[in-house]
Amino acid sequence: MKILELNEQVKSEILNELKMRSHSDNDEYTSVVNDIIENVKTNGDKAIFEYTKKFDGADINNDNFIVSEQEIKEAYSFVDDRLISVIRKSIENIRDFHERQLRQSFINAKDGVIVGQRIIPLETAGLYVPGGKAAYPSSVLMNVVPAKVAGVKNIQIATPAGKDGKVNPNTLVAACEAGADVIYKMGGAQAIAAFAYGTETVRRVDKICGPGNIFVALAKKSVYGRVSIDSIAGPSEILVLADETANPSYIAADLLSQAEHDEMASSILVTTSRDIAYRTAEEIKRFMEILPRKDIIGKSVENYCYIIIAEDKEKAIDMVNEIASEHLEIVTKDPFTDMTEVKNAGAVFLGEYSSEPLGDYYAGPNHVLPTNGTARFFSPLGVDDFIKKSSVISYSEEALKRVYKDIIDFAKAEGLFAHANSIAVRFQKDE
Repeated sequence: MKILELNEQVKSEILNELKMRSHSDNDEYTSVVNDIIENVKTNGDKAIFEYTKKFDGADINNDNFIVSEQEIKEAYSFVDDRLISVIRKSIENIRDFHERQLRQSFINAKDGVIVGQRIIPLETAGLYVPGGKAAYPSSVLMNVVPAKVAGVKNIQIATPAGKDGKVNPNTLVAACEAGADVIYKMGGAQAIAAFAYGTETVRRVDKICGPGNIFVALAKKSVYGRVSIDSIAGPSEILVLADETANPSYIAADLLSQAEHDEMASSILVTTSRDIAYRTAEEIKRFMEILPRKDIIGKSVENYCYIIIAEDKEKAIDMVNEIASEHLEIVTKDPFTDMTEVKNAGAVFLGEYSSEPLGDYYAGPNHVLPTNGTARFFSPLGVDDFIKKSSVISYSEEALKRVYKDIIDFAKAEGLFAHANSIAVRFQKDE
């Protein structure tokens, strides 16, 4: 953990260190990922099964590749009824939020001219749910529910199985409750390749969404263009903007909530209060002694935990906008006003009782968020990620006649005489 006074050099060094965590900038594993993609593209299911055995230690074959109804039924017996109830409440909140994002097709007709836009849901989506260091049933909900709200007809999930060939029961229950159509026991770059190109069993998808490790991120980058993707997710991030009114214990707890994700996660406090800075550092040390996942938290805190003391609020908010964090908590005297000065953040949490895990699990807004500074131009996952738009144009003869010479002039100005002719041929009789 580093406590630093904010200046231009500190700003530059931190931004460079954070950027170095980017999965998309890591070429070390690119050739490995591309080899996996080519193998799956060529050998289909066989390659999937071989990689699953190699990387996950699970014996997956044609008989157990797809999660069965019996496995889902068994999963419910392993999941506490209380958790099932919470999952259902969370789905309700997520659905309500995303239904408000729905847009309608429109048509504008006037004087023989019709222009408009059709909103069309994607036909099929492939949603990746991580395994590895932790299983994330919440990611199932955040991917499946907006796809369902958008109207996607076929929703497929890929998630790694354990060595016993079983998928985490919480993940299966979440997938069933959210309305997924099929669940494949596959993970890593091979799952992304299967979604992008299809196999004997896996249906090719239109879009791949969901976070994953570096192999998943690089595979998504590689297949982009063949299919659409949501983004190339990097390690998790939280930034807390605080003043002298904040509670150091709350801040420390929230920072560590992201540090436990993985060793590359970043946890940053930007504050105008020196007292809050040092008291938060002490609280971080206290929590680290009692929290599980100490190895992961410890490495994350050592490498990517910064406590930054800013001279004033203006400089603090400038740093917030430069970092463009995945999660931003504002715990100041007037967080709603301070929010208006923030331009770059994936999700913003206002006030000391709006801690980041609220967004991870329950509030409704999506927790699949832009990372590694991409909140400058990317948005959270939502309904718009699962739709496409088609323009509609219709001119009557009279409508085109009023403007056809303008179009011909424009086409000729660009040297595209066949374009001009396409319009002119319709009015040769009038010349």
